[in-house]
Amino acid sequence: MDADALADARSREWARLDELSRQSLDGAGVDELITRYRAASADLADLRSSVGSSPQSAHVSTILARARLRLTGQGDNVLRQTGRFFTRQLPAALYRLRWTTLVIALASLAVIVGVAIWITSDPALVAALGSKADLKYYVEHSFTDYYTENPAAEFAGMVWTNNAWIAAQCVLLGVTGIWPIMVLMQNAVNVGLAVGVMFAFGRGDVVVLYLLPHGMLELTCIFVAAAAGLHIFWAWLVPGERTRGEALAVAGRSLGTVAIGLVFALGLSGLVEGFVTGWGLPWPVKIGIGALALAVFLAYMLIAGRRAQRLGESGDLTEFEAGTPTLVAG
Repeated sequence: MDADALADARSREWARLDELSRQSLDGAGVDELITRYRAASADLADLRSSVGSSPQSAHVSTILARARLRLTGQGDNVLRQTGRFFTRQLPAALYRLRWTTLVIALASLAVIVGVAIWITSDPALVAALGSKADLKYYVEHSFTDYYTENPAAEFAGMVWTNNAWIAAQCVLLGVTGIWPIMVLMQNAVNVGLAVGVMFAFGRGDVVVLYLLPHGMLELTCIFVAAAAGLHIFWAWLVPGERTRGEALAVAGRSLGTVAIGLVFALGLSGLVEGFVTGWGLPWPVKIGIGALALAVFLAYMLIAGRRAQRLGESGDLTEFEAGTPTLVAG
């Protein structure tokens, strides 16, 4: 086959295919694009089988590549995907969890208060936690020294990675239905014990002041992570008209983003804990910084999330990214 002769004979058809791949098309235009794509593919096969690599085959291959993207779609670039993730997907996913998060928060706070009252109401329970000397050392030194015994940056990184790992477990292992509840109970009981011991030794003001600056955002993040995990479990348990696999896939995609988002929120909490909680700032300033950090997160969750939901966002991938869903009758 003469490559030049074929190029002369087909050049107008190739040019038309290239033109179609750059236009907005109606139904007839799509049909024509498909027909010309098939014809150009056959021409490329003829060229490569007869003359191998050539300028003509490279030209046709480029046109076909552009037409193929027009037919199959092209994914967004990384910057656009990142922007959509932070402005729509993540806040929409967080917004879906708002009521479950509130219920979890109230239940956890009830456990914390209940354990603290239980401990302080019975001296025998306090004594069972350790010797009086050890408990007094904890109250006078260990509790507060924990926040300053390491360099601020190192301590912030340590608590950040630890809390982010706990949050990720709550989300990713939420399908068990047990793990998030276990983490919440363990966390609430431990905090309740610390609060109870501090109040039993007359240092309730210290525990409140040291927990509030970072704890407001840190605990909220853990509550959100547990809520995401439990939502995933519920989607698997009660799939509705979908199969359990489909329901779990949708919930996992749309709420798994929460684990990523909480890494950043817990990073902010870690900075407050490392550079604010244990250091020499007035307590109103420390608590104010913690409250501001929580307010930023809640505004993102509730205000940006509500806006994203109104735009039709659920936190899930687009249909192009996730694949066409299974259609069912009824």
